[in-house]
Amino acid sequence: MTATYTQPKHEVKDLSLAPLGRQRIEWAGREMPVLRQIRDRFAAEKPLAGIRLVACCHVTTETANLAIALKAAGADSLLIASNPLSTQDDVAACLVADYGIPVFAIKGEDAETYSRHVRIALDHRPNVIIDDGSDVVATLIQERQHQIADLIGTTEETTTGIVRLRAMFRDGVLTFPAINVNDADTKHFFDNRYGTGQSTLDGIIRATNILLAGKTIVVAGYGWCGKGVALRARGMGANVIVTEIDPTKAIEAIMDGFRVMPMSEAAAQGDLFITVTGNKHVIRNEHFDVMKDGAIVCNSGHFDIEIDLKALGAKATEVRTVRNFTEEYRLKNGKSIVVIGEGRLVNLAAAEGHPSAVMDMSFANQALGCEYLVKNKGKLEPGLHSIPVEVDKEIARLKLQAMGVNLDTLTPDQIEYMNSWTSGT
Repeated sequence: MTATYTQPKHEVKDLSLAPLGRQRIEWAGREMPVLRQIRDRFAAEKPLAGIRLVACCHVTTETANLAIALKAAGADSLLIASNPLSTQDDVAACLVADYGIPVFAIKGEDAETYSRHVRIALDHRPNVIIDDGSDVVATLIQERQHQIADLIGTTEETTTGIVRLRAMFRDGVLTFPAINVNDADTKHFFDNRYGTGQSTLDGIIRATNILLAGKTIVVAGYGWCGKGVALRARGMGANVIVTEIDPTKAIEAIMDGFRVMPMSEAAAQGDLFITVTGNKHVIRNEHFDVMKDGAIVCNSGHFDIEIDLKALGAKATEVRTVRNFTEEYRLKNGKSIVVIGEGRLVNLAAAEGHPSAVMDMSFANQALGCEYLVKNKGKLEPGLHSIPVEVDKEIARLKLQAMGVNLDTLTPDQIEYMNSWTSGT
């Protein structure tokens, strides 16, 4: 007789960790007043009632507050991790034990487990997908074409995920609407810049306890994440070098006061290297050859491909763990190179990710993006759609209100002037 497979209700490390997780989720919630107001409205209106929703996110205290808001909205939700090292096991346990949300996430899970969790998520037959890097959407398109009919749409909040969605649309396989949360002003101006900037350095310091002042730090990429990292590194007293492929961003970095050069030159000068490009093998074989003894490399881009660790491993005679989430590669030439967080997102692998205050706005966009998809079911064309400007502005208004900040308002005379073409100087 063939045994019948029963899908597990959850996969977390240890449900006994739930009390600590609840305490930490509540602490994060103190810094998330915008999402709290949305959750209260959701609880009253139930805009996602009857909607099967899958979220592939970093399972952190901030994500937990989003998951709780989505459940308040009436969604039948399931949560999986978007990164093997970003899961906070106590948070995952709390969501299962205290909120009844199915979670499939264990810190340090291997690639096979992660892929299995993606397929478990698709077994939920989602109507809405919240994705972080577009792995769930890509797997749906490649392996579960028959389930696309169930899908209302998806939301995506990473630069990497948006790049992948655009490629899907160009190839004609993105046949449903996708909400581009990443490019909302209240997301990338704050989450990418201030969140990544602070949390990346937090992860590096926790993993190594090095002094940043006086170090030469090489930041690969000067997008919003790179700007935030470079700004915070300079604020800590570091000498910052930026590498770029985009001439406009390179000029901006120079005018912001940073040195700009190719990685081939920067590799010999840097003490610490941080990649935030979204591309692959930004630091590779020829760069390792000229790095200083003891150089530290880490990544704050979405996937663990920006540093060519396979090439580094081939050069090593020994790899040993020297601190939590920190490995030293001893090379054949006698030098060593230190890698933090296995080349994965250093701010989540070695720390706790973005501060709750910035994730408040990012996850407000996610929650309202899901509501927008459901309200406009059947009305949106396939492809990428921006968060409506009025929603973006409302999130900013709510955040300012929570911070106790007031704005000026236009006088009738000013409104008339701004709407007239006959008034000159």
